[in-house]
Amino acid sequence: MKVYHGSDIPVSIVDLQKCKPNRDFGRGFYVTKLRSQAEDMAKRVARYSKLTPVITEYEFDEYAYEDSDLKVLLFDDYNAEWLDFVVLNRSTDKRQQAHDYDIVEGPVADDRISQNISKYLKGKISKTNFLKMLKHSENHQICFCTINSLQMLDYIENPKDIEYEVSEIGESLLEQFILDFNIDEETATDKFFSSNTFAKLADESTELYKKTWQEIYELLKQELNQKI
Repeated sequence: MKVYHGSDIPVSIVDLQKCKPNRDFGRGFYVTKLRSQAEDMAKRVARYSKLTPVITEYEFDEYAYEDSDLKVLLFDDYNAEWLDFVVLNRSTDKRQQAHDYDIVEGPVADDRISQNISKYLKGKISKTNFLKMLKHSENHQICFCTINSLQMLDYIENPKDIEYEVSEIGESLLEQFILDFNIDEETATDKFFSSNTFAKLADESTELYKKTWQEIYELLKQELNQKI
């Protein structure tokens, strides 16, 4: 099964020590089978770091579900067991892992659900009412919690998806362009796509797409200032 990780850098080698604790399924490396979900995560991370969103692809060996040497926990949907497990991992001592599973798979506690979990922990929502409030949405995550589990994850070294990279850079660049020059989206889009900067960005041989969107934005501003 192909799975994806969204961030602001490619992750060819996973270092579990760099993974944050107190996540849904504990400390571990998280991927999803839904590329769109990984793209959303990459955008969120890049918006904070001011870098470019990056999707890293892997092949997950589903033999992991049958391997007697691996301890796997699966949640098919939101339920009381899932809630108890998420609460356990979010509230445990950061220095420790709250469970001994190698791989955990199940739904995500998104922002809305996370807020309700906080209310549940404060006693403002009962478990029964919390579970009633959960509505199924298409999301998915797999957490690789141990070094042994990472043996089931193979990094896929793909060439750059130029079209995707350019679209991601363009989205961030246009948002800043509109804010800085106080122009409407149509005008900003027209100026950007008719610029020499965009022509170079779309030309793979220039390798301009490898730069951050901030660097490319500076080139665009220089070009436009020369035309004024």
